[in-house]
Amino acid sequence: MFGMILAAGRGERLRPVTDTVPKALVEVRGEPLIDRHLKMLASANIKNVVINLDWLGEQIVEHIGSGEQFGVQVVYSPEFGNVLETGGGIYRALPMLGAGPFWVVNGDIYTDMALPTTEFEDDVLGELMLVPTPPHKPKGDFDLHNGRVRFADNPGLTFSGVARYRPEFFTGASEGRYSLAPMLFEAAKRGQLRGNLFEGVWEDIGSPDRLALVNRR
Repeated sequence: MFGMILAAGRGERLRPVTDTVPKALVEVRGEPLIDRHLKMLASANIKNVVINLDWLGEQIVEHIGSGEQFGVQVVYSPEFGNVLETGGGIYRALPMLGAGPFWVVNGDIYTDMALPTTEFEDDVLGELMLVPTPPHKPKGDFDLHNGRVRFADNPGLTFSGVARYRPEFFTGASEGRYSLAPMLFEAAKRGQLRGNLFEGVWEDIGSPDRLALVNRR
């Protein structure tokens, strides 16, 4: 199985921390976020990982290299000078992500999540890991009913930034810069996303204040 870490973003919300360090290398409790992500993927028996790059990406390559020290083989998907956001970044990397379902992890989250290994149902195109909406977020993203992700007017759960997709999820997508969010909402409306509620350690390291708070806990 393959995995991908989204690490190309500028990390605007984390400035000035990310003025000199890419967001995926920001340290939480003494460990770079990307190290934790690679260990999580390796624990799920994922052997091949794609990391997309832009802002200060050379630091990530220098730190991770081939991925051997984490028990994985890492290849890179550079977006230098043309950040493609979540949707476009995954789409560009599809040729490197194999023919089956693959995991994607946002580079700026902190979690002790264990990835599920159950097989997809035939009508499922993706699987989202959802978390209770944190207090600092005004509203959630989705609801969960009978194991399926649902779009709702007043959703109570938040997308964690960890998901598994079939390549077919991106059928009809194209090269370019765009967010994954509209595609997720449409797939949820069609009932094509499976969901899991995770209630363990999860933090969105989205600002210097959030980073400081997590490091104090």
